[in-house]
Amino acid sequence: MNSKINIALSTISLLPVSFFGQHNPPPNVVLILADDIGYGDLEWLKNSPTIHTPNVKRLADQSICFSNAHATSATSTPSRYGLLTGMYPWRKNGTGIAAGDAAMIIDPNQFTMADMFKSEGYATAAVGKWHLGLGNETGKQNWNGEITPGLKELGFDYSFIMAATADRVPCVYIENGKAVNLDPHDPIEVSYTTNFEGEPTGKTHPELLRLHPSHGHDMAIVDGISRIGYMKGGKSARWHDEDIADRITGKAVEFIQSNKQKPFFLYFGTNDIHVPRMPHDRFKEKSGMGLRGDAILSFDYCVGRIMQTLDSLNIADNTIIILTSDNGPVIDDGYQDKAVELLGNHKPSADMRGGKYSAFEAGTRVPFIISWKNGLSKQGTSDVLFSQIDLLASLANIINADIPARSAPDSRDYSGALTGKNLKSRNYLIEQNVSNKLTIQDGKGWKYIESGNGPAMLIPTNTELGNSPLDQLYNLKSDIGEKKNVAVKYPKILKRLKKEISKEKRKGYPEKEI
Repeated sequence: MNSKINIALSTISLLPVSFFGQHNPPPNVVLILADDIGYGDLEWLKNSPTIHTPNVKRLADQSICFSNAHATSATSTPSRYGLLTGMYPWRKNGTGIAAGDAAMIIDPNQFTMADMFKSEGYATAAVGKWHLGLGNETGKQNWNGEITPGLKELGFDYSFIMAATADRVPCVYIENGKAVNLDPHDPIEVSYTTNFEGEPTGKTHPELLRLHPSHGHDMAIVDGISRIGYMKGGKSARWHDEDIADRITGKAVEFIQSNKQKPFFLYFGTNDIHVPRMPHDRFKEKSGMGLRGDAILSFDYCVGRIMQTLDSLNIADNTIIILTSDNGPVIDDGYQDKAVELLGNHKPSADMRGGKYSAFEAGTRVPFIISWKNGLSKQGTSDVLFSQIDLLASLANIINADIPARSAPDSRDYSGALTGKNLKSRNYLIEQNVSNKLTIQDGKGWKYIESGNGPAMLIPTNTELGNSPLDQLYNLKSDIGEKKNVAVKYPKILKRLKKEISKEKRKGYPEKEI
């Protein structure tokens, strides 16, 4: 039993009857969290994609595909925080996009999804992109020793991660709290304020680059690509960008193989579509859409490796695979990779407005696929309103786990909808954009975006943020593109949604109670 569960708080039993029968062991769970993949980027609904992802399609064909599923946030760090803790990230200060040297954003005393699985005897692992901070103090991590607190304190038995994102230093893998392949005679130094003497940057030495920035991303040069932040040393530990997908997928496969005889939970954060997009050479120039399209092919390959591993070990039938994305898509996110020029007829946001960073629908409505041969009552497409924040409580119900009181305060049990056993869905869900403007939508398709200050556009990425001094109300059933603001026409609906969002804001949840 995890120590966090033994704190002096009462617990609530989520379901007295298990989803799995007496003769079936608890299901394994593999959560594949893609990075910056949009609603229209994959071959998963009954759509006609301009790019083929056969492994995702095979997974979707044996799954329930949720056409109305949402991340909590339109950017990475808060989205991941909400998913793993079951608490809306806007309730806690400091959950915005994290720097590469950010302190750990999830408090070690908080109950996490990994804690939940660990409490039921599962082996737990986090592999791939992390971007939720490490250590006690920002900028004070010991990159040359063991970084604590780390993922072990959050319930993960094993971790092999990128500390932040591929475009932020330090550009090294961290395995169980320690940099991999580090030469002690060449220690890592990291700064997000001042460059190190003699270290070239993308701004001062563009001739050293093999991929040039389009905006920002002009600091430390690692592997011929300039990043955000400054880094010195650690040359033997630095990653090669073309190998990232294979490296982290290989570690995910090793974890599955090592734990095939017992239940396991794998949180697999892929990196492929996030900038800098630099897929392995076997995918380059294969999509016809430049490096972003090629990275989607790489992602599909990684999904196929996970599926093939489960099949080869004869554990696929009793493994829940969930595939989703942390937020919506962005095309030019900081590098001259011809993603815009070669986009062609491809529509990463489908017919929705906005994208990554945005309060509009494409910022948070994401692909969501769940496969579980032993547990799904049906397959196909579901239009039930679902939020990633409810994964913690729903999966707890499925494995018959308890959640301590006041933990995962915003997560609700919709395991019936998740497994196709009923159509119950959320009455409301709340989301946020990069400016921390909140939106609320209900199960009837009404969506309200808070009024307030903030730029209408994020100019470098050409993204409409949804910020406006006016209240915005949209009927997503008839206007998925959010083209017609009907706030004046439907004042009662506007008032109802504003009241609900105000009620949620007043709840608070002081951290001392978590």
